[in-house]
Amino acid sequence: MDFHLPQELTDYLAELDDFIEKEIRPLEQQDDNIRFFDHRREWARTDFEGGGLPRTEWEDLLKVARRKADEAGHLRFPLPRAFGGKDGSNLAMTVIREHLAARGLGLHNDLQNEHSIVANNPFVLLFRDFGSPQQYEEFVDNMLNEKYQLAFGLTEPDHGSDATHMETRAVRETRDGVDGWLINGEKMWTTGMHTATHCITFVRTSGNDGDAKGITALIVPSDTSGVKVEEYLWTFNMPTDHPRVSFTNVWVPDTAVFGPLDGGLAIAQHFVHENRIRQAASSLGAADFCIRESVKYARRRKPFGQELARNQGIQFPLVELATQVEMLRLLIRKTAWEMDQLSKPEVANQLSDKVSMCNYWSNRLCCEAADQAMQVHGGIGYSRHKPFEHIYRHHRRYRITEGSEEIQKRKVGAFLFGYLGPNKWKEA
Repeated sequence: MDFHLPQELTDYLAELDDFIEKEIRPLEQQDDNIRFFDHRREWARTDFEGGGLPRTEWEDLLKVARRKADEAGHLRFPLPRAFGGKDGSNLAMTVIREHLAARGLGLHNDLQNEHSIVANNPFVLLFRDFGSPQQYEEFVDNMLNEKYQLAFGLTEPDHGSDATHMETRAVRETRDGVDGWLINGEKMWTTGMHTATHCITFVRTSGNDGDAKGITALIVPSDTSGVKVEEYLWTFNMPTDHPRVSFTNVWVPDTAVFGPLDGGLAIAQHFVHENRIRQAASSLGAADFCIRESVKYARRRKPFGQELARNQGIQFPLVELATQVEMLRLLIRKTAWEMDQLSKPEVANQLSDKVSMCNYWSNRLCCEAADQAMQVHGGIGYSRHKPFEHIYRHHRRYRITEGSEEIQKRKVGAFLFGYLGPNKWKEA
């Protein structure tokens, strides 16, 4: 077994580091942009008087960084070459995402709002795999150049992890001779709606509550009459771009149907494994950063005349965390490599439990590492002059979003006990 990373991948990490130092760091330093990353970061990013939304100058800075990354050929790395990408593999993306997060806070990678110089762009692949020719023609280039921005309306106020009981309904209605759909309902945590041009809205079009079949995805322009942001939900990690959105007698034509009628859940689940493994790698990198910073501090700090690091009460918690980082890194990379050998249906059937293991454990590990880093650093660790509180507040949400810990464990349990997966038990 060879555990060495491909040479072209390690070379690419060096290329990314060089790009960050030459292009991104100077941008981070100019015009006091460092305020978005130092102790002022939460204030600098958040328009507290404007509903808690991201400040325009913060989001504008992120756009400049992404444009530079795109011009340098990095932003679209995981996309197929037909979209200007480099056919980046799952293994490569996990290594890159860990590497970028392990550098600490910075303009190169800020996952508070999924920003990175190496982007994910799952919507592009959704339109490739599910969009009509007309939808593909209209949306793909406009999404890549950020003229179009999409929100995702799946979760509802009374229905979180269970999308099959959603209450948002769409019924057939013809207007001015055009067949279409009339939508009524509410969505929750519709991230990015403040700038979204469209919202992919999941609705029940047939069947009964609890049925997986009968849910349809509709592409709803955000300025459609009846679409209303009711409130932006203030969160543990501000700013907020997570609103509750109501749909009151919203009409869209038949051309808004995205993917198979009554088969919309396939869209919601289409990229889940890729998202989860990459996000797991980001949490792993952030955990590693917290541990390494704690070690450096413990070696420099000398209370009572000797290094803080001499105390086993300091050493042992960091030893345990570092051990978990090493083990989890192997599982993440092994799982990502195996994903690259399989089709999407095969990944879902054979590796879904391993992806869930990686995801829920890395998110928990990151929170534990950030918490321990605060403890090692003492009072200054609790302050915003260190990044640990920010890392904790951000990554704490990942234990809920992208599939909660409980949902992930449920998947692992289903595979472990033979209810799902390749070793599914056959009843006698």
